[in-house]
Amino acid sequence: MSKRNALGRGLSALLSDTPSDDRLEVDVAQPANAGHGHVNGNVNEISLTEIETNPFQPRQHFDEDALNELAESIRVHGIIQPITVRRLAPHQYQLISGERRFQASKRAGLSAVPAYVRSADDQQMLEMALIENIQRENLNPIEISLSYQRLISECNLKQEELGERVGKNRSTVTNYLRLLKLPPDIQIALRDNKLSMGHARAIINVDNTDSQLYIFKKTLSEDLSVRKVEELAREVMTKPRHHESGKTESTPVSKEINHLQSRLSSHFGTKVSVKSDGKKGDIRIPFLSVEDLNRILDILKV
Repeated sequence: MSKRNALGRGLSALLSDTPSDDRLEVDVAQPANAGHGHVNGNVNEISLTEIETNPFQPRQHFDEDALNELAESIRVHGIIQPITVRRLAPHQYQLISGERRFQASKRAGLSAVPAYVRSADDQQMLEMALIENIQRENLNPIEISLSYQRLISECNLKQEELGERVGKNRSTVTNYLRLLKLPPDIQIALRDNKLSMGHARAIINVDNTDSQLYIFKKTLSEDLSVRKVEELAREVMTKPRHHESGKTESTPVSKEINHLQSRLSSHFGTKVSVKSDGKKGDIRIPFLSVEDLNRILDILKV
């Protein structure tokens, strides 16, 4: 049996550099003295001033030290792997993949970079950017989860299709998506690498939010191992607990409200809470950063 492509079939299909693959046509930027046309598989130098960043870029923050190291490497060795862009207009391009190489090239003092030029619509841009980041960047679990959720909701992919795109089985995809149902405090800790994926998977098996937060705070304060957290989660699930306030855990919400919360959380890619007394109530949609807020506002179309 042939070894499965580690990049997943989706990205290799979308970004294939094989000239014989006639499903994709590479629209390559030509020098000023060259004729217009379409060339498969070529790489051309494009001025950095003609390239704009990708508005669909899932990752908004890059490690400064890592960027500086990459810039130094580019100064010495040049760019080994070309970036990928799409043409918006003559002498105007937009990044599809290679944001770190693009930013590091600026720091290295380059005036132009080697690039493949692709034809892609907005949805293809989003899918390419998300998959490229999932595969090539050292994303934290929440960034991966949000990227998976966006691929499902904005690119209309099912979990099985998503797994094929990113080269992961369905259970792995499901485990990441479940993280978005955790309370915001726990998601932030995952994002900031204060909590591991193993800890989070143990906590998410507990249904009650108050209990999840209790285990989370105890995990941080006592620096519990994953095994200890798993034991604590089992203990919490088998008997009621009294928290510091002296009150028992809150009564579980109705099945209808719980179902609604799950649907909204999946739609918005974050833990949405719904409270209702049967006649009125409120819906809370938390966000983890300004970028996350803008993502939610885009979904709301406001």
